[in-house]
Amino acid sequence: MSEALKLEPMPVAPIVPGGASTSLRHESARMHVSGSAAYIDDLPEPQGLLHVVPGLSTKAHARIVSMDLEAVRAVPGVVCVLTAADIPGENQISAVGKGDEPLLAEGEVCFYGQPVFVVVAETRGVARRAAKLAKIEYEDRPAVLNIAQARDAGGELVWRPLVMSRGDVEAGLAAAPRRLSGQVTIGGQEHFYLEGQAALAQPGEEGEMRVWSSTQHPTETQHMVAHCLHVPSNLVTVEVRRMGGAFGGKESQANTPACLAAIAAHATGRAAKMRLDRDDDMMMTGKRHDFVIDYDVGFDGEGNILAVDMVLAARCGWAADLSGPVVDRALFHADNAYFYPDVRFRSEPLKTNTQSNTAYRGFGGPQGIVAAERVIEEIAIATGLDPLDVRVRNVYGTGTRNITPYHMTVEDSIAAEVMTQLAERCDYRERRQALREANKSSPFIKRGIALTPVKFGISFTATHYNQAGALVHIYTDGSVQVNHGGTEMGQGLHTKMVQIAMREFGLTEDRVRITATTTGKVPNTSATAASSGADLNGMAVLDAVQKIKARLVSFAAEHWSVAEENVRFLPEGVRVGEEVIPFPELTKAAYFARVSLSANGFYKTPKISWNAATGRGRPFYYFAYGAACAEVAVDLLTGENRIERVDILHDAGQSLNPAIDIGQIEGGFVQGAGWLTMEELVWDEAGRLRTHAPSTYKIPACSDRPRIFNVALLENSPNQEATIFRSKAVGEPPFVHGVAVLQAMSDALASLNAYKTCPQLDAPATPEQILRTAERMRSQLQP
Repeated sequence: MSEALKLEPMPVAPIVPGGASTSLRHESARMHVSGSAAYIDDLPEPQGLLHVVPGLSTKAHARIVSMDLEAVRAVPGVVCVLTAADIPGENQISAVGKGDEPLLAEGEVCFYGQPVFVVVAETRGVARRAAKLAKIEYEDRPAVLNIAQARDAGGELVWRPLVMSRGDVEAGLAAAPRRLSGQVTIGGQEHFYLEGQAALAQPGEEGEMRVWSSTQHPTETQHMVAHCLHVPSNLVTVEVRRMGGAFGGKESQANTPACLAAIAAHATGRAAKMRLDRDDDMMMTGKRHDFVIDYDVGFDGEGNILAVDMVLAARCGWAADLSGPVVDRALFHADNAYFYPDVRFRSEPLKTNTQSNTAYRGFGGPQGIVAAERVIEEIAIATGLDPLDVRVRNVYGTGTRNITPYHMTVEDSIAAEVMTQLAERCDYRERRQALREANKSSPFIKRGIALTPVKFGISFTATHYNQAGALVHIYTDGSVQVNHGGTEMGQGLHTKMVQIAMREFGLTEDRVRITATTTGKVPNTSATAASSGADLNGMAVLDAVQKIKARLVSFAAEHWSVAEENVRFLPEGVRVGEEVIPFPELTKAAYFARVSLSANGFYKTPKISWNAATGRGRPFYYFAYGAACAEVAVDLLTGENRIERVDILHDAGQSLNPAIDIGQIEGGFVQGAGWLTMEELVWDEAGRLRTHAPSTYKIPACSDRPRIFNVALLENSPNQEATIFRSKAVGEPPFVHGVAVLQAMSDALASLNAYKTCPQLDAPATPEQILRTAERMRSQLQP
């Protein structure tokens, strides 16, 4: 085996006040390390605070015959017990307005773990003990728990199915020299955010309600609380300073604790907090959607893909939640970086009596990409070609072969260049040959390698979400306060917003302060999701800053009698003609001249449109690219596996903060690899989630990281579109790099029959799954 080549990561640029692409440390880093960063459960508790705990259903699907809560109410310390009848407004929190998601069950339960009532008590311990005393009589109804059962029961859908097509797929398949078909099963994933779901509600005067929530979407939480309380939105303020992780699990799912805490506060006139226990959190909340994807592919002997037909079925759960757009995005990415001449993608968003699955990093895109890479693997093994050659051969072009299945033109395809550059830097071809030779003499430890690309569309497919607002103040001492509609969940969004103000005003970081996201400062915000946080909010902050700068330039030019073009903001101060004026001096003078030092900023993404009825449009402003090469070792005796080495080359455009972006790439990869190799959700026949705690649900640990891990940003690749300082989103796309690990494991297993047949390894590739696949591969060798 060739010696591993150590890639040098992109050098971290020095911190230059006001400079672009600098690796400013995370604005909360010191507080994170010291433990002083405040999350919802760390906030000072208001006097008389009450604690809210849910009572959960113990049936997957049943009619509620009777509910006796007297024993619950009788527990000392219980203030009240609330049911659907006690909700003053709408008992409905459907994120898409479908009206199929009651906050508390009313007459029927639709999954095991559905909130039926809440206990409001003086302490959390009292509330938890009391909730277990409820006596609920159920009448069982048929329960559908997985995709196979949903299809057998008639295939009820939670959302309209979508078809994307171009060309004539049936004719293309029929005319193809070679053809194959198959099925890939892809498991779900628990968000496992470090900070669980939590909310604190405090009533105010004349119906006001202030809610501190661990939410990615403060405006939606505000709307839901207002609807449940039957008050206008101007009486509800939602605030979030930071979240301890979210990964999409707090985009819509955070609404439940916020609404229940607010209803308890409204009913009692006292502040109320709901912090879910980890077991209750996992039992109640939705996960990444698991998929079953059927594919039919036509190709030729040179590995050229001619036609692809896919049906993507997803377990969506009991309510629509965000399943519609999630499954749509799976279709958007079922081509990954590849052009299919004739293509048809169809979705099946299936209703089941399980948790309502929801947003998760990548929002369905990774599931579609897994299917695309399975197709490449199948073709490579069928033709005897190197999978990398098949990948490069089929990528999108720039002048031809550049129309997606949803009829968007790909204008910046660089997937081939990224893959080729990475392959050269990590010695992919030499290592692949060496691994194959080594496998011949290693009967129990098999090694595999794979290099996979990612092409990820950036924008909300719900076009109206592609907007953002910001509010920037300069105080008379020259200090700056920035507020925007995005939320911080550890990804460094607030840090990047600080950097934008620093760069534009020429200030050091101690002169710019970010404040908590609140609907009272920036209204009508979009969720911090779809990898759009920096794109949208960065441009809104820039808009606000530039409005203030224009006023200051006009004032300085008039006050010091120079032309406006001779006023420049620099790290040493504001150069006005030949004189350098300290920034605080300029802002103070402007204040006395009655110049406004505050501005609202706004931004909406240009060029985008999407018509779901026709399956056509330009849903994405641009694409982010990257590639990962993974090398693994698989033990055929135990099924255990190890990631030996990973090399990643990722396209962040002109990175706003290289250190933060590299950290996001590293974390995204590990999370993606965990999803595909070890994170397994298991429900029993009664519909109860059995993997509902750290004791039964495994996420990657430090020892699961690659032994050699090289990450670099693609250099000299500014975004072709006019994004904030020509950067590209770095949030969801790196998650997809984990697919390389699944493909490398499959490559290792393919050695069992000399790479003649595709192992068709499903995810998650747990040790048990690996052993089952290995046994199937061996059985194919028997006469």
